[in-house]
Amino acid sequence: MSGREDHGADKDHAVDKDHEVDKDKGEHLPHLRSDRQPPHPSWLPRQRVGTTPQMIGRYPDFDVLTAVDTWDEATKKVVLARLKPPERLRFFTGEQEPTLRAFCDVCTAQDRDPRVPVAESVDAKLADGKLDGYQYADMPDDRNTWRMVLAGLEETAQSRHHTSFAECAVSDQEGIIADLADGALTGGSWERLNVSRAWSVCMRAILSGFYSHPWAWNEIGFGGPAYPRGFMRMGPVSVLEPFERPGATSEDAAAVVTEHPQEFTA
Repeated sequence: MSGREDHGADKDHAVDKDHEVDKDKGEHLPHLRSDRQPPHPSWLPRQRVGTTPQMIGRYPDFDVLTAVDTWDEATKKVVLARLKPPERLRFFTGEQEPTLRAFCDVCTAQDRDPRVPVAESVDAKLADGKLDGYQYADMPDDRNTWRMVLAGLEETAQSRHHTSFAECAVSDQEGIIADLADGALTGGSWERLNVSRAWSVCMRAILSGFYSHPWAWNEIGFGGPAYPRGFMRMGPVSVLEPFERPGATSEDAAAVVTEHPQEFTA
């Protein structure tokens, strides 16, 4: 399995002039921008090999699947299984599905295909009862936590914006999720949860589903399983392994911190 799907260079992925970034002025650094927000990722090149979420090319010439023949059979089987078409949801209901998908998309900044199937990963984990092996003493079972969180998102969206969470503008969804992350949501289903811990429960599952997928590995330039291949280059971070590729940006990390210290202070 090569993973070298051609998703095309359609107009939706063209760089918007409003999203162009002057790196020499540090415009890719959120704290140097007028809105103090990261730039839209469309300023990066499109992925040229392999697949990444939305084909954003932070490491445009890197495809972790070129190393597949260096993995042992057990590892290969596990990793390649994650590339199979996602199954239908088994845990969440059809009514909950739009909220689940919108929540996962916003949390992982996935606004178009190709997407890592995070919703399906969360659903499979809960349907199969493959939980984390622990839970907070003041929290319900993770499965019930997820049900209450989705109900709470719907209630908050209806209260604030008079529509479903899935139909809210992305900025409104982000506002609700920001308050969830801050533990600031109240009323309705939220009264039955420690809201901050509910956020932690959900993010564990969302991030696990996203970053266990080879497409996410391509996005961050992660070389995948190192066993039995191992590593050769033990020197500076600027020295690449034979299977690694340069990123779309090539700043020296130490120099960036020196030149833009305000970006790295709280």
